[in-house]
Amino acid sequence: MALDKKVSVDLIKYPLLTEKTIKLVEQNKYSFCVDAQATKPLVKEAIEKLFEVKVTSINTSMQGLKKRRVGKFLGETSRYKRAIVTLAPEDSITLFEDT
Repeated sequence: MALDKKVSVDLIKYPLLTEKTIKLVEQNKYSFCVDAQATKPLVKEAIEKLFEVKVTSINTSMQGLKKRRVGKFLGETSRYKRAIVTLAPEDSITLFEDT
């Protein structure tokens, strides 16, 4: 299934940047928030098109809901799907621009 660049941008929402994911960058693994209906082959194709890299493996997981309280109101955080993408050793993705 061939994806165009616009569909790829809609599939990959944003990179997840936490302490754990920043440590994973040293192992050439990048973490992204993706659409909940995205499959591994679609995510692989989207990452390869957007960043022009070779993807070797993908791990996905649906993050669970967390309860949050704002004053007397109890709510939940929204769910999202996380994809951890492992790249080939010669490839990398620039998340931050050096100035």
